[in-house]
Amino acid sequence: KFKLNSLILAGLLCIRFRKPIYPVRYLSLCPRRRSRRPTVAPANSSRENFWVLIRGEEMSDSEEHQFESKADAGASKTYPQQAGTIRKNGYIVIKNRPCKVVEVSTSKTGKHGHAKCHFVAIDIFTGKKLEDIVPSSHNCDVPHVNRTEYQLIDISEDGFVSLLTDNGNTKDDLKLPTDETLLGQIKDGFAEGKDLVVSVMSAMGEEQINALKDISATSNLPC
Repeated sequence: KFKLNSLILAGLLCIRFRKPIYPVRYLSLCPRRRSRRPTVAPANSSRENFWVLIRGEEMSDSEEHQFESKADAGASKTYPQQAGTIRKNGYIVIKNRPCKVVEVSTSKTGKHGHAKCHFVAIDIFTGKKLEDIVPSSHNCDVPHVNRTEYQLIDISEDGFVSLLTDNGNTKDDLKLPTDETLLGQIKDGFAEGKDLVVSVMSAMGEEQINALKDISATSNLPC
């Protein structure tokens, strides 16, 4: 009965303050029946204080903000799209990898099943070929693919590049591309003192240089 009254009191206080109130028990509800687990009450408390009422705003918000930020970050990497609407040259996630679709075929609808889409795609970062079969009415994960251009400032000995951002800061966490042709163009152009702009493709937390542009000719034109 005492426990029921305490719960009712907590509910009334919750309505009064319009905040969630969380009861924390630090003494046994019944003095005759002590808890098996040892409980220690604060030094300045009395035995009548069976409940500590904690208002919602006194809770730490750091964990909630961290949880929300992680959820948002994970959700922003991909978005759902019906398999039957994904076309060639579109993007799709296969085996947790961002891929570009190079071939898609759809089978005919059977008696007891749905039409199925067969995707052949290339990993946009590694170039590896991946395949997947998905019912056309089901949703697939599609990566958010972004491209950003930066001016090339320097190339370090360990293979990292220094890029100039739009706000005047430098970006130094990218390596040279693994593609031999693009790698040779970047190194040769930088050695010749050309003004180079690289295009960086990003998706699902990964970044890579995938294109190069020489702006030396346009920058030397008379005004």
